[in-house]
Amino acid sequence: MTGEAKQPEQTTPASPVMSRRAREAQPFRAMVFGEKADRMIANGVSVIKLSLGEPDFGAPPAVRDAMREQYDGRALPYTAAMGLPELREAIARFYRERHDLDIDPRRIIITSGGSAALLLATALTVDPGDDVIVADPSYPCNRELINSFEGNVIDVPTSAATRFHLNRDLVAAHWTDRTKAVMITSPSNPTGTTIDFDVLRDVCDYARDHGAWRIVDETYIDLADREPDGTEIRSVLACDDDAIVCNSFSKFFGMTGWRLGWAVIPDDDAILKAVDDLATNYYLCAHTPTQHAALACFTDSSLAECERRRQELLARRRIVIDGLKRIGLPVEVEPNGAFYAYFNITSTGLDAWTFCERALDEAHVALTPGRDFGAATADTHVRLSYAASREALAEGLDRLGRWLPTLHA
Repeated sequence: MTGEAKQPEQTTPASPVMSRRAREAQPFRAMVFGEKADRMIANGVSVIKLSLGEPDFGAPPAVRDAMREQYDGRALPYTAAMGLPELREAIARFYRERHDLDIDPRRIIITSGGSAALLLATALTVDPGDDVIVADPSYPCNRELINSFEGNVIDVPTSAATRFHLNRDLVAAHWTDRTKAVMITSPSNPTGTTIDFDVLRDVCDYARDHGAWRIVDETYIDLADREPDGTEIRSVLACDDDAIVCNSFSKFFGMTGWRLGWAVIPDDDAILKAVDDLATNYYLCAHTPTQHAALACFTDSSLAECERRRQELLARRRIVIDGLKRIGLPVEVEPNGAFYAYFNITSTGLDAWTFCERALDEAHVALTPGRDFGAATADTHVRLSYAASREALAEGLDRLGRWLPTLHA
């Protein structure tokens, strides 16, 4: 008697497992609140968005015109990984004319946004197990980049007393035998404050003397207030020529969605070759037509327009600083660089996350909780971006002013 053939057992294939880094990556909560605000707006709710660092000006007119010309059917081939030579030269001239710095164009690499500049800086400097010192609070994506290369983020709590920046004593107190780099953002996101130049010099000297890299994000530097003597705020390159500087076309030039940035790399052939190789492997080159269009950023008309916008942001800052004081949420350290106000909300009895959730749901104002920027001010502070229009800022502050009393009703 012949039995039926035994059927093979059916098994469910195991699902592939995401990397540990993908599983542990933290969201950028400013984007989370921004997306929720967009959904509310799509459903007909009037929301004032003060959560994102995105200037409402757009690119200068000459840049927009230059971009249109790029799409006339011409070939748009890759550029070299280091970027369009003419653009690198234009940036070098910008440093010379605006910051009195003589930077060899070969040291400048054009990147796919300021984020890619930070990516390259981290890839160049961080190995597994290395410690990297950052200020707390500070730009959250830096932590994620360090973690991606299996470095250790050494968060150094800062306060209003240090303008929410590192100083030599704080860096020395958190130094370890594994410290490989110090990352500084000035002007700061989220606080909008600049680091005092002498303090910056001291921190860089300490790190250099101990054999560590200095990575300085100067994305907002050209929006910063002038020095007391009327001169431009000084780049770290004025005191530390071997610092790695990251910058972007997003803020001063208003080109957030264009995704174009740059980095200035130490003048060392081996380092420059390594950066070239990393860029080639990560993204091959920055967007070709945007590189060509960005040349128009450095015309007299575009630079004059950007300066007019900087002055407009000063007026918006006054609206925000005065408005927050009026509604009982004064700013501890007035911003003098980036278009952010970082204010303490502990007087409301809420933690920052709940404050932002309720401000959006009840007052219809989108803000960013301190949790984005580190543990030190995670529950106590909220970031407001004054890159929005004067009208939006005034309305947003009025809404918050009417809403705050309801918290204690």
